[in-house]
Amino acid sequence: VQLQASGGGLVQPGGSLRLSCAASGSISSIDWMGWYRQAPGKQREFVARMFRGSITNYADSVKGRFTISRDGAENTVYLQMNSLKPEDTAVYYCNLARRGVNYWGKGTQVTVSS
Repeated sequence: VQLQASGGGLVQPGGSLRLSCAASGSISSIDWMGWYRQAPGKQREFVARMFRGSITNYADSVKGRFTISRDGAENTVYLQMNSLKPEDTAVYYCNLARRGVNYWGKGTQVTVSS
């Protein structure tokens, strides 16, 4: 399984970004696809995930601002991030869970700064 994330960048506080993660390889029977992030000096933390294209979970810190969605036909998961705050600055990692195994993408940098 390979995960390719894109869409990061520099944005001002209050702005929006949309992250994409495309999965390829042995991607049948995907359970979860989602996003984690890691800020400098901090541990990686959960952001949002989607179970088999339907059930969604969000971290409290992003509820109401971030939306996860998935294009099942393309095996791509998106993270629409609105009302971004400086504390959202981090490297965002795509995650895929399949048959009890976790897979990770390389990460994409999101910087929220004026």
